[in-house]
Amino acid sequence: MSEIDIVSAGYKELFGGSDIKITALPKSGSDRRYFRILDGETSIISAYNANFEENEAFIGFTKHFISKGLPVPEIFGYLPEKFIYFLKDLGDTNLYTWLQQKHFGAGFDKEAEALFRKILDKLIRFQINGIDGLNLDLCYPHRSFDRQSMMWDMNYFKYMFLKLIAVPFNEMRLEHDFNLLADFLLETGQDYFLYRDFQTANVMIVDGEEPWFIDYQGGRKGAPQYDVASLLYDAKAQIPQKVRQDLLEYHIDNFCSESGEKKEEFTGYFAGFSMIRLMQALGAFGFRGLYEKKPTFTGSIVPAVKLLIEVIDSEQLPVQLPELFQTVRLIPGLKIYNDLSQYKL
Repeated sequence: MSEIDIVSAGYKELFGGSDIKITALPKSGSDRRYFRILDGETSIISAYNANFEENEAFIGFTKHFISKGLPVPEIFGYLPEKFIYFLKDLGDTNLYTWLQQKHFGAGFDKEAEALFRKILDKLIRFQINGIDGLNLDLCYPHRSFDRQSMMWDMNYFKYMFLKLIAVPFNEMRLEHDFNLLADFLLETGQDYFLYRDFQTANVMIVDGEEPWFIDYQGGRKGAPQYDVASLLYDAKAQIPQKVRQDLLEYHIDNFCSESGEKKEEFTGYFAGFSMIRLMQALGAFGFRGLYEKKPTFTGSIVPAVKLLIEVIDSEQLPVQLPELFQTVRLIPGLKIYNDLSQYKL
């Protein structure tokens, strides 16, 4: 039985209906499949995901976030044994497509900056209120963004990006730098909800201006800097450096006012979390783009490398990672990098 047949049978089991229309939505960076179901005037989204633990996390997190008043899609039905669930249809416009439309006109203007501020305000609610009372047993695969999680991300970067583009590096020295970076990042604690994939594709824009949030099933306890870095250093967003800095300061002011954290401590760890997030993203772009040959992800590689070099060149990271820094700086000199520069987001 195909995925669309499973979804159709599940819908009829839960809601009835004999004359429904099901359309597969475009594939994203995960193995989950999404479908839009039209039943008369009613439209809902169905997700099929063979990973049971991810489904349990998404359903449990959603119920918790709704109880906290956070804008996440309502769950209409869940059939765990069939790996499907049904949720509110938030439309087709996410933050990435909204920005694309803006770039054809005014670019990253005041309207775009105002929307990002609104999104960052919501992020604070996820970080502080979202962790309050959350069942951490739902977190998959880890309850927190711990050392093992960090090493997985950095090795993902090494094997799915650095090795695929054949940039030269010393394996032992690079591993040493990975451990130093993990040591540094773990100093700041794990006290907030870490959304994990807080980027433009996972923010839906409803009615042209209201942000709603999806794909938080990878969430866990972690440091607040990571999700801010995920959004502001999203390679697809193409945020001007001055705007990025203004948005970062806006978030730090509001987050620290709400949480009681010290601004200088938040700022001190931000570059490090920006680095590990960009490394994780490049691992994903390498796997999905270079290995699986999906051009949407291939086109993100060059801007992500540029952002990673920008973080390194800012000299805001208080730990020295010579092999990692040197390896990243070698990437623009590779032929494959220059070939990839032809791709447009």
